[in-house]
Amino acid sequence: MAKITTEKKSAEKVVKKLLTPRRGRGGGSDNPDPVDVHVGARLRQRRGILGFSQEKLADALGLTFQQVQKYERGTNRISASRLWQACHVLDVPVSYFFEGFSDKGRAKTLASGLAESEQLGFEDDRDILSRKETLELVRLYYTLDDENARRNIMKALRNMVEFYQEV
Repeated sequence: MAKITTEKKSAEKVVKKLLTPRRGRGGGSDNPDPVDVHVGARLRQRRGILGFSQEKLADALGLTFQQVQKYERGTNRISASRLWQACHVLDVPVSYFFEGFSDKGRAKTLASGLAESEQLGFEDDRDILSRKETLELVRLYYTLDDENARRNIMKALRNMVEFYQEV
């Protein structure tokens, strides 16, 4: 009789565990994984450089724009197959999405219990390449097909910067 009661309690524990929803990324946290956030930021950056709206990228990937938003925030993980598809749409290698990610920061984050005070594992959030004006400059620059025109714009820009630095 005692054996049946023990087995019943054991079965109840298993059922309870199966019915209890998992939180976060398996670590009991609602915070997105730093890798997912970084990959999402790189997705947003490349989309911006190419001048794609979230809707346009979503259409190309067969998604909703809300799903693209979740990817960009790191709320949802991008599967390997979807990342591969994004590489083709955005014309970048897979390694592009991981450039600038510091593995040392990730180790510190995990060791410190995922402290909420700061996000480790990333380059500075104010990275010049992620600014809207930088993305707009790059996008405008590459809308010119004429290589000589682009070279002349670079010369003019250098001259303007030198002039304003002297003033």
